Amino acid sequence: MGEQNQQSKTEIKRKQKKNIFYKRKSYKKAPFSDVHAQLYWALVLGQIACAYALGIAGSAFNHAKAFLSINDTWLGLLGAGSLIGLAGSFIMGRISDRFGRKHLLMANMYIYSLLSILQFFTSNLFLLFLLRVGIGLMIAIDYTVGNSILVEWMPTKDGAKKQSNLLLYWSYGFGLSFLASQFISDWRLMLCSSAVLGLIAAIYRSIVKIPHSPSWLASQGEHRQAQKVIQKNLGKKWGLPKSLLRVKKKADASPLELFGKKYWRATLAGTAFYATQAFAFFGISIFLPILLKNMHMNNAFLSGLLYNLAIIVGTAIGIWLFNKMSRRSFLIITFSISIICLFILALFPQLPSILTLIIFTIFSIVLSISLLLDFTYTTELFDLRIRATGVGFVITMSRVGAAAGTFLLPIIVNLAGAYITLCVCGVVLLIGTIICIFVAPETNPQFVKKENK
Repeated sequence: MGEQNQQSKTEIKRKQKKNIFYKRKSYKKAPFSDVHAQLYWALVLGQIACAYALGIAGSAFNHAKAFLSINDTWLGLLGAGSLIGLAGSFIMGRISDRFGRKHLLMANMYIYSLLSILQFFTSNLFLLFLLRVGIGLMIAIDYTVGNSILVEWMPTKDGAKKQSNLLLYWSYGFGLSFLASQFISDWRLMLCSSAVLGLIAAIYRSIVKIPHSPSWLASQGEHRQAQKVIQKNLGKKWGLPKSLLRVKKKADASPLELFGKKYWRATLAGTAFYATQAFAFFGISIFLPILLKNMHMNNAFLSGLLYNLAIIVGTAIGIWLFNKMSRRSFLIITFSISIICLFILALFPQLPSILTLIIFTIFSIVLSISLLLDFTYTTELFDLRIRATGVGFVITMSRVGAAAGTFLLPIIVNLAGAYITLCVCGVVLLIGTIICIFVAPETNPQFVKKENK
């Protein structure tokens, strides 16, 4: 009898706790607060560091040609090294979905900074290549894990906006790398200068202490721990949404699910747009000095400055446009305009220099506008259970595209000239656009609701 009473009391307590959980408001509806701001700026600093490391590579290795025996193949490999490392996004996403987001983000910028500094101490091409790959792997954590934890912590009404804003800061980091390359003459200092931004991001993250993702904890069946994290950071009246309270720990998501009936369209669309966009963007951006020289631009510095300013302007315009348009329209229109610009430049090489520069600037702005899709659209394509795995796979495929563009561009320029190179970039973007026209789903909540009415 006493044992039955004890069991009854235990059951009553369990139900009371459950009712308390259900009475709390969803933490996704909480107002933007300190924890959101701290997490957001922790990721902003990481994006600036990531973009700087990617952007500085082309200028550094272009300078290094005068001191090292670098042929076109090695130039392409070194430029693509960090992008090849970024292909590890899929692995990082799998680790994150299984073991959580927090610890990866707390450690990666320290490792990134150490690898950046080590570049100063070697001129061995193979070692430099390995260090670039390692830096790319650390960047993969910020891209994949950072975006997952951001969208899982941010209030629903702020999530897409904050994600798209990250791209603006990314463009600042990329532009900063161009300016730094004009003032730093030593190629080794160029490469290791990224450690400064990496350490700033790492120290900030250590100070604010990035919290665990409540959504991820709930997906692992750790509801009580998720509630503690929410209450510690937001207050006692906030808790898990009811949909997550009903979630029990499931088997880990299998990568094969990405190609199953439920996700194959999302996987193909994400891969097609991101990989083809990255091929053109990074192929042109990282080796911009070589491309401009072969296009007979009279003032390479002015042209490069305009290009990098166009990236910042394009990203800012994209932020303004992004939530006013459907995701499908945003993708297809920006890609189409970029394709037209590339084909004009490729097929009419005798255009006056000023007109060539104007069209090239328009291309840069519009392709930069399309970058707004990179973070927001990829996370919207996949649900919580498989999000980091799906985003990781898409980013991995995009880095395959980026690495291919970066590796092939100096070789194609040398063999066939700048105008054929631009034509190749246009064809690659066209392939991505055609695939997305047929399979890309709409994910903008405003337009999804309209379609369902």
